[in-house]
Amino acid sequence: RVFRAAAGFLASSVVGLCAHGGLIAAEARLEGVNKPELLPKEYTPLIDVADFLTSGEEQRVVKTLERLERDTGVKLRVLAQNYPETPGLAIKDFWKVDASTVVLVADPNTGNITNFNVGEDVDIQVPRNFWSKVAGKFGNKFYWQDQGADRAIINSVNAIDFCVREPESRLKCTKLSSLEEEF
Repeated sequence: RVFRAAAGFLASSVVGLCAHGGLIAAEARLEGVNKPELLPKEYTPLIDVADFLTSGEEQRVVKTLERLERDTGVKLRVLAQNYPETPGLAIKDFWKVDASTVVLVADPNTGNITNFNVGEDVDIQVPRNFWSKVAGKFGNKFYWQDQGADRAIINSVNAIDFCVREPESRLKCTKLSSLEEEF
């Protein structure tokens, strides 16, 4: 099961991720990185090697990620990096990436700070254009340079959380709701 790159260029940390270990071609031509030494000692659904988030922001994001997985089964994972300082492909095994996983890679070196790898099961639940909408609104260079990388990450996480929880309908995920005020 191959993950689909939903928006922008992919950071090298997730180039070629797929659910069963095969490699796929990707848009980015960055050199692959595999630095398991940059992984945290204990499991967490958020890895911020770039220090974009404060410790309080990290705690709130982790709670959101854990609630989303508990309530919906969707495993949203966040990697904040500054290529080439990234654990890279080591995240695949660390997070046990599968068809129910969405990996949000936040990296300012790819132009658009938010990039997504979407597992097949999530791809069926969420309209394909949603990912480019999130990247276009919260990940574009103007937004994250004005509001900060932390806001881009937090608002992207909240928009995904809101979308995945929406009931099935033809209008599912058409409106981007960041829920930042409730975060």
